[in-house]
Formats: sequence, C-alpha cells, structure tokens
Amino acid sequence: MSRLYIIPTPVGNLDDITLRAIKVLGSLDILLAEDTRKTGMLLNHLGIKVKMMSHHLFNEHKTLQSVMERLMAGAVMGLVSDAGTPAVSDPGFLLVRECIKNNIPVECLPGATAFVPALVNSGLPADRFCFEGFLPVKKGRKTRLEGLKEETRTMIFYESPHKLLKTLGDMVEYFGADRQCCVSRELSKIHEENVRGSLQELISYYNTHTLKGEITLVVAGL
Repeated sequence: MSRLYIIPTPVGNLDDITLRAIKVLGSLDILLAEDTRKTGMLLNHLGIKVKMMSHHLFNEHKTLQSVMERLMAGAVMGLVSDAGTPAVSDPGFLLVRECIKNNIPVECLPGATAFVPALVNSGLPADRFCFEGFLPVKKGRKTRLEGLKEETRTMIFYESPHKLLKTLGDMVEYFGADRQCCVSRELSKIHEENVRGSLQELISYYNTHTLKGEITLVVAGL
C-alpha cells in the first residue's frame, strides 16, 4: 500500500536519529532527498541502501506530478531534508498537501528539529512561543518585523551566518537594543555555541567573532 513517510534527520550529530527512522529508511521503495549527496553520507553512516530522487525547493513544483504518479501506483516513499524535519522551513508542504488530497497516507516520524533545543538552551520562556522561520530577505521583511513588535511570546527565527548581523540590526530597530536573545549555532556538534545577551551585545560579539554553521535565533517577547 502506498504511503509517504516524513523522516526527520540529524541537525548535526549523526547519532541523533531514531531507531524507527532507521527502520523506515531501510524499507522504502524511493527516498526523496533535498540533497542526495548529503543524504547519501547519512545513509552510508547507517549502512542503508535505498534508491534516491532529488526533491528540493527549486524543483518540487516540477517533480510533484511524477512523484504523485509513483505514489498512486503503490510506491512507499520517504522524504528527508538536509537536516531536521521536512516541511519546517524546508520542502515538504506541497507534497504532503497533495497526498492528503489524493487520500495517500502520510506519516510524520518524530525526531530532530533545530528550534526545540535552541529554545530550551536560550533560557527564555518556553511555555509559549512562536516560530517564524526565515524572515523575508527583501519584500515583506519590514512588515513582518513591524507585526512582531507587540509579540509577547518568545520568538524563534532561522538565519544564515552571512545575514545574522543584518537581522540583529533590523531587530534593534523594531524591538529595541536591550531586547534579550540567544544565538545558537552548530547544535549537537562538537563546537556548539549558545550566546546569550541583548541584541546590541550580540551585535558587538559577532562583529569580532567568526560565524559558521546554521543559526537559530531566539528572541524574548515584549
């Protein structure tokens, strides 16, 4: 019977994968991967061989029909992103929606995602929070930040290293220089770093420190 499995993969340390995920990966007809080379390294680490197809942000619209045809023909498929849980700031939503429309079972396995450890590590309130993912690069960026000025919940953002200082500067403009936050990077890796302080203090810190790795930014609410 056809089925789509959404399979979380480690955000850093390759041992952060569940036994169930390993079992499912080994049972698939086809694995859809954001980057087949990166996923191939994980599969080699786990000793798993499975046919892979590329499925990423730039081709998911084009490949959707062919993927659905395979699923409707009875294929059991899995979807992984480069790290973490697919469809959370990564490709996956379109495929899941189409499967639901066509009554193809979708099963999302629990597992790794970057924002949960970053939130807990931050020391900021974790009982209520909002996940904002990546801010728009240009169009809609100011509108998004303006809409968050009165947000009382802890806010979580993803950011790339070369854009972090700009984002921190924009947040100073809308949230104020004294707003508390935490920058987490290289989560679960040897060089994991969680830097806490005000937005202005973090700007000063990262003006003199090298930035590498994917970043999760946790910002206090109003």
